[in-house]
Order: sequence, then C-alpha cells, then structure tokens
Amino acid sequence: MKKLFAVISFLLASSVYGSIDLYEFRSELDRIRFESLTAELRCPKCQNQAISDSDAPIAQDMKDIVYEMLMADKSDIEIKDYLVARYGEFVLYSPEMTGVNYVLWLGPFVLLFLVVTIAIVVVRRNGVEVSDSEESYK
Repeated sequence: MKKLFAVISFLLASSVYGSIDLYEFRSELDRIRFESLTAELRCPKCQNQAISDSDAPIAQDMKDIVYEMLMADKSDIEIKDYLVARYGEFVLYSPEMTGVNYVLWLGPFVLLFLVVTIAIVVVRRNGVEVSDSEESYK
C-alpha cells in the first residue's frame, strides 16, 4: 500500500512539475527582462491576457521566441518588432502612436471638445430670459 501511495504521489508531483515553464537565464537581469516582456505582450488567442498568464499553445510559442531572442542578446525593441511583424500590432498592449492610432486615441477627446463647444454656443444663443413676473417670486 505504501508503494502504491508513493507511485501515485510521484506521478502527481511530476505532472505538476511538467506544467511549469522552466527557463534558465544567464543573469537576473535576463529573467526580469523576460518577465517584463511576457507581461507586456498580449496573447493573440486569449481575450486581453498577457502571454505570461496564458496557457494557449500560441502563447507558449511566443514565450519560447522571447526566450530564444533574449539568449541571442536581442534588445527588447528587436523582440517586440519581430513579434509585431509575425503576429500583428494586436500583440502590443500599448501600440505605437501612428496613423489610425492617432484617431483612436485622440478621437474621443476631440469629439468631447466639439460637443461641449456646441452645447455652450447653443445655450448662449438661446439664453433663457427672466420675465418681471418670475423676478417677483425671488
């Protein structure tokens, strides 16, 4: 019975051990860069989830790519550029401010400014006049 318990315990422990990503880094700085990059990159399959938190196979592939490029002494910008070229700008949580992104980022503020300006102009043109009878109630 003790042997059976030991075998079952070993099997359960080995399955947990196998599900953990084991990456060996040359330095603590490489590990920190890896964690930072995987937290900044979005999984293309999962809804709004970083590749560091995702269990999707594509997220695992992306983590492997980040690790390999880190070990090849690539910069963070080179790694991000490679992943954007391969998977699209969707993988970035904070995409570059170019072209359409200006409209997406600044559009709501411009629209709010226009609505407030129009509301002020309309209120000033159609100002409410106070009659003498309404003033007597005050």
